[in-house]
Amino acid sequence: MRTHRCAGRIAGLLVVLALASVSLFGKHSSAIEGPVTELAGAVVASGRNIPKDLSTVRGFDYTPAVASGHRWPLGMWLNYDPAQVERELGFAKRLNLNQARVFVMYDAYAKDKGTLLENLVRFVRACHQRDIGVMVVVDYSYTMIEDEAGRQLIRKYAADLVKTLANEPGLEFWDVTNEPDWPPTPQESVRKKIASARYMAGLFHELDAKTPVTVGTAFVPAMEELADCVDVLSWHDYSPTRGQIRANIERAQAFAAKVGKPIFNTEIGAVGRANPYDVALQEFMNAGMGWYIWELTILPEGWGSIQGVFYPDGTVRDPTIVAAMLGFFRNRGPDIVPSEADKEGWVTKVVTNSKKWLSQPAGTWKEGLDLAEEAANLLESGELIAMREPPTRHVDLMRKGQPDLPALRALLQKYIEILEPYELKK
Repeated sequence: MRTHRCAGRIAGLLVVLALASVSLFGKHSSAIEGPVTELAGAVVASGRNIPKDLSTVRGFDYTPAVASGHRWPLGMWLNYDPAQVERELGFAKRLNLNQARVFVMYDAYAKDKGTLLENLVRFVRACHQRDIGVMVVVDYSYTMIEDEAGRQLIRKYAADLVKTLANEPGLEFWDVTNEPDWPPTPQESVRKKIASARYMAGLFHELDAKTPVTVGTAFVPAMEELADCVDVLSWHDYSPTRGQIRANIERAQAFAAKVGKPIFNTEIGAVGRANPYDVALQEFMNAGMGWYIWELTILPEGWGSIQGVFYPDGTVRDPTIVAAMLGFFRNRGPDIVPSEADKEGWVTKVVTNSKKWLSQPAGTWKEGLDLAEEAANLLESGELIAMREPPTRHVDLMRKGQPDLPALRALLQKYIEILEPYELKK
C-alpha cells in the first residue's frame, strides 16, 4: 500500500507543468473561485503511483478511547498520549488491520499548530512501525472557502499538513472533505460543500504530488459526482439491510470499473443504525471490497454507545465484531445446531439448587453468588439471554462489592425464570 511514496521528482515536475497550464487553459468553473484548478489536479494525479487494488484494505477510524464529546479530535492532537495510542494500535495489529483513518481539525491547528503537527507525525510514525498506513481526514468549515481571506487560511493549513506529512512513508491518503453530502438537506448547503470538496481536492493535488486524494462521501451518488477530482473513490455505508448494502456495493463497483479508479469504503458499522458490524463486514468481504470500520475504540461519550470495538484495557463489548474482522461469521443458514444448555442436566440442577437457596432465609452470600455465577454462565454460553448487560458482569460486580442479599435474591430469581423454559423435561 505504500507504492505511492515513490512518485519522486517526476511527479514534482508535473506539479510545475500543471500549474503553468492554468494560464493556457483557464480555471475550473466551480461555484468557488480560487487558485486551484481541476486541470492541475488531473495532471498531477496522472503522475501518482495510485494503488490499483484496494480490496486488501482492512481499516479502522480512530480516536483514543478516552476522548469525549462531538469535537473529539481536538483533544486527541493537543493532549496526545503516546502510551495509550500505541497500546490501542497494538489492538489493531492483533486483528491484522492495516489502515487507520484519523480526523485532523482546523480548530486544533488554529489553537496550537505546532503541537498538532508534532503529534500528527508521532501518530503516523507509530502506525508505520506497525505496518499500518494512515488516511488523514482534513476537517475544516466549508464556509472558509467562500471568501479570499478564508481560502488563504485553508491554503496555509493544507500547506502545513503537506509539508509535515508528505514525505512520511506511513501516509497513504488524504481525505480532503468528510461527507460533503451529509446532511442531505438543504440542497443549497450540500451544493456548497460539494464545491468545497472539489476545491480541496484541487488544492491537495497542487500541494502534494505523491499522495492519493479521496473524498469520503456519505452516499454513492456524491462519490460519483466527485469522481473526476479524486484519485481514489470512497463512500460510507450504514445501510440497515443486506440488500441495501449489496446494492450500494454493486453500484459503486460498477461505477469504479467504468471510470477506471480504485474504490473502497471508509466507514461501516453502527448498531444504533441497524448496521451490525458482522453483517456489514461479511457483505464487504464477500464483495471483495476494502473497508474501514467506525471505529476501533469505544468512546465514553459521543458515538461510543453505538460504535466501537475495544475498551481502553483491550476488552471488547461484542466478540462477534472481532471474529468478523478475522473473517469468521455467525451461521445464519438452515443447518445450525442450536445449543442445549440442559443436555447434561445443568439447567435443571442450577434451577433446583437456586430455588432451594431462595427458600432458605439463612442461605449464605457465597452460596448464592456461586449459584448466580453458574446461572449466568449457562445463560451466556447457551445464548439464552441478550448480552447488553452480560450476566457474568453483574455477578462479578456483586462479588467485588458489599454483600447485598436482597439484590442477590432478586438477580437469582430473574435468572432462574429465564432458565426454566430451557429445562429438558424427562
